Amino acid sequence: MDLELRHLRCLVAISDHGGFTGAAAALGVSQPAVSRGLAALERELGVRLLRRTSREVVPTAAGERVLARARRLLAEADDLVRDARGGIGRLRIGHAWAAMGAHTVEFQRRWAAGHPDIDLHLVRTNSPTGGLAEGACDVAVVRTSRDTPGIGDARFDDVIVGLESRYAAVAADDPLGRRRQLRLADLVDRVVAVDPRTGTTTPELWPLGSRPEVEEIHDVDDWLAVVAAGRCVGVTAQSTLTQYRRQGVVFRRLQDAPPVPVRLVWWRDDVHPATTDVVGLLSELYHRAAPSR
Repeated sequence: MDLELRHLRCLVAISDHGGFTGAAAALGVSQPAVSRGLAALERELGVRLLRRTSREVVPTAAGERVLARARRLLAEADDLVRDARGGIGRLRIGHAWAAMGAHTVEFQRRWAAGHPDIDLHLVRTNSPTGGLAEGACDVAVVRTSRDTPGIGDARFDDVIVGLESRYAAVAADDPLGRRRQLRLADLVDRVVAVDPRTGTTTPELWPLGSRPEVEEIHDVDDWLAVVAAGRCVGVTAQSTLTQYRRQGVVFRRLQDAPPVPVRLVWWRDDVHPATTDVVGLLSELYHRAAPSR
C-alpha cells in the first residue's frame, strides 16, 4: 500500500476549509494538486471519501471514519517530528464548549510563567472527547458524563479536577429572567435546548414523568441563538457564563440541580509528560474557587 501523509493532509484540509479552494490555500498548493491528492487516497483505499454537491463538500460514511483516523495519524506524525527536533515543546488542551471557564485566563498565565519551555494551545473541537479521540489535542477538558460515548473509552484515563454549578439560560425578556434563582421544576413546561454530543444536560436531570420537551442542537452558538430567540431555554455549566456572554441571554443559577464534574481526559498509552502538571494546576484553581462549607 502506497499511502502518503500528503494525501491525508489533502482530505483533512478539504474537510476543515469547506472545499478544494480553501484547502489549496491552506496547504500552499494548487487546487488541481489537492484534487489529485484526494483521488490518490480514494484510489489507494478503494472507497469514496467525499460527496460533492452544488453547495458543499461533505464526507461519506467511510470518509467520516477515515477523517478521524487521519487526524490522529497526522497529529502523531507531527509529534514525532517535534519530539525528534526538540522534545515536548507544545501542549494542546482540547475542549468542546468552554475551556477552563472562569479559570481559563489565569491557567494560561500561570502555565506560561511556570512552563516557559512548553507552548500551550487551547483547541476547541465539537466532539464528546473535546478533540482527544480525533487527535486534535494531548489532554481534553470535558464536562460530559463518563457514560457519554467516547469518554468512558478504555483507552483513556481521566480525573475530576473540579465541580461547576448549573445555570439556566433564558431570553432576556423571559419572565423567568426576573428571578435571581430558579429550580428545575420552573423549566418543565419549556422546551430545553440540548446538545446530545457535547452538552452537560439530558432529560434525566428531571424526575421521570416530569421531564421537559427537548430540542437537539449541535453547537454552542446554535444553543445561544435558540435561547436568545426565546424558542428554547437552556441548562449549562457555570463555565458557559464566563466564556459565552451573549446579548439577549441571561443566566440564573439552578438551586436544586447537581453540579457538573469537570474532567481532564488523556490517552492511557500516550501520556503527555506535562499531564500531571495540568491536573495539578487546574485542580488548584478549582479548589481555590470552591465555596467553603
